[in-house]
Amino acid sequence: MKYAVILGDGMADYPLTELGGLTPLEKAHIPTADMLAKKGILGLVKTIPENMSAGSDVANLSVLGYDPRLSYNGRSPFEAESMGISLEETDIAFRCNLVTLTEEEKYQDRTILDHSAGEITSEEGAILIEHINKELGRENLTFHPGVSYRHLLIWKGGPDSWELTPPHDILGRKVGEYLPRGVKCQVIQEMMRKSALLLAEHPVNKERRAKGLLPANSIWIWGEGKKPILESFTGKFGLRGAVISAVDLVRGLGVCTGLSIVEVPGATGNFHTNYRGKAEAALRVLGEGKDFVYIHIEAPDECGHRNELANKVRAIELIDENVVKPIADALEKTWDEYSIMFLPDHATPLSLRTHTRDPVPFLIYRNTKEGEHPGRAFSEKAAAETGIFLEEGHHLMEYFLAIKGVRSKA
Repeated sequence: MKYAVILGDGMADYPLTELGGLTPLEKAHIPTADMLAKKGILGLVKTIPENMSAGSDVANLSVLGYDPRLSYNGRSPFEAESMGISLEETDIAFRCNLVTLTEEEKYQDRTILDHSAGEITSEEGAILIEHINKELGRENLTFHPGVSYRHLLIWKGGPDSWELTPPHDILGRKVGEYLPRGVKCQVIQEMMRKSALLLAEHPVNKERRAKGLLPANSIWIWGEGKKPILESFTGKFGLRGAVISAVDLVRGLGVCTGLSIVEVPGATGNFHTNYRGKAEAALRVLGEGKDFVYIHIEAPDECGHRNELANKVRAIELIDENVVKPIADALEKTWDEYSIMFLPDHATPLSLRTHTRDPVPFLIYRNTKEGEHPGRAFSEKAAAETGIFLEEGHHLMEYFLAIKGVRSKA
């Protein structure tokens, strides 16, 4: 049996007036996903436990079959693992975004315009983060460049009591009331303020402004955590698998659970990514002997954060056309037994521009088993109508692998 999970990050949404009351998922032309849903199993799953942040870290951990309430120690340590940064038990890792703020004189009066600095390139981001590390880094506080706007700060022996806010949660708001709080928060706040001075006239930003692009004129620190310890996916489920993602967070989840990480040229973590390349890589690793592949596509989430309605709909269509269809077609031709699961990790409603805890739709197609509620296309509404609901998202993997059943809400 071969298993393929295709995850469209942030794909779920709310009905929109601009779409005649449809969600982006309902509006999108996704014939292959609809076909699989009509023949397979459709339902809702709650991937974010109550009282936990509605982040991709918690949600993807849940979808992979791990209870976040027991195994979650913060977001950034997963990213550190993906980047090859070895953490000690006493280290604290933070996500360090490059962001775009307005330019009022007082830092606290500035407004956050973009959590990704206009999706700055990895090459530009590395130059800026290396500059920040040279000027602000210390022996026990070091900055590490990552992908695009996503970077890290490691505090060796740092305090682990913090109140930090994701920048994508406060787009359009003044930053003053959202600055880091906690033990030694003044250290982090001062770094953020100084970064704005260091980056304001940096040559990279001068060039970006000349091109009409947003400058990366501040760092934003959030997403703290300590070294994670997780049971291997193979030990837990008896399958050898791989993760395909351009995002360090998801790649780090793979590293921490013993899944192989597959590189895909042109995979970016945004709308302009190598969709087809991810599908081809997934089929290749399955053909080379892996039992399980987890394909993560960030594009719909980024479009949700940026309030790009047309791009979100199109991203969903591109996933169906370039990932779901080629995988479904190839598995049908090649393997006697296979199963495909397609879902978002969480909702990223365009109207909110951030994540929510709403249950999300999932479809499971098993070529050896007829669906339980056939005939419905893949959407939030159709999934709710089946009555199939998993209250605890970490059980979804057991359901997908046919280890455990699920009962309807009714």
